[in-house]
Amino acid sequence: MSTYRTDQVAVEGGSFDLHVWVPDGGGGPGLLLLQEIFGVGAYIRAVAERLTGLGYVVAAPDIFWRIERNWESDHSTAGLEASLGIVQKFDFPQGVADCVASLHRTEELPEVSGGVGTIGFCLGGTLAYLTAAVGSPACCVSYYGSGVAGMLDQLDNIECPVLFHFGETDSYIPTEQMEAVRAAVESRDGMTFNVELAGHAFDNHESEMFWNEAAAASAWGKTTDFLARHLPLG
Repeated sequence: MSTYRTDQVAVEGGSFDLHVWVPDGGGGPGLLLLQEIFGVGAYIRAVAERLTGLGYVVAAPDIFWRIERNWESDHSTAGLEASLGIVQKFDFPQGVADCVASLHRTEELPEVSGGVGTIGFCLGGTLAYLTAAVGSPACCVSYYGSGVAGMLDQLDNIECPVLFHFGETDSYIPTEQMEAVRAAVESRDGMTFNVELAGHAFDNHESEMFWNEAAAASAWGKTTDFLARHLPLG
């Protein structure tokens, strides 16, 4: 079992929570874990436990703190609608700045050694990509980031390896957008495009409407292989 605590990230305008999980070994490389629109809830916490089980120190920032601190919703229709309402108020440039500050705070954690990568899901998949463009993490894993296709101009600012996951039948990300990402990254060293036969948010086991067990397992295997190569444990 990992140990858990809440740290703080200080930025202009205040400070916000950084949820930290430390593996049994007491330390290791770090991973900045960026949430879906549902907040740092049961699913993100479970992902953190998966990653600490591999040996990583995991830090998940409260990225909606400027709207509502520690926002969290379930995966019901009402919860989805409420979360979409929150994200409509989200200031992306400010949010990316908060993510970069969280990345640097994670680098400062006493348990972290060997670099810090970033991994994000849904909204967090887009934020992980943008954090890689600004904050220079060791590597980046982006799960079904719906904003990536509209921000491909940021690719030239990314110097770290990136793994992009998408679902072939994602109703939130049109096929032409996924193909635009594929075409833009396939010729770039260190960038990998993966598509699974699934819809949106296929990794989210907390959501009956989204989870696809086979696709989740397939993508997770690719993720752990990628991390082992680019953010190796000591």
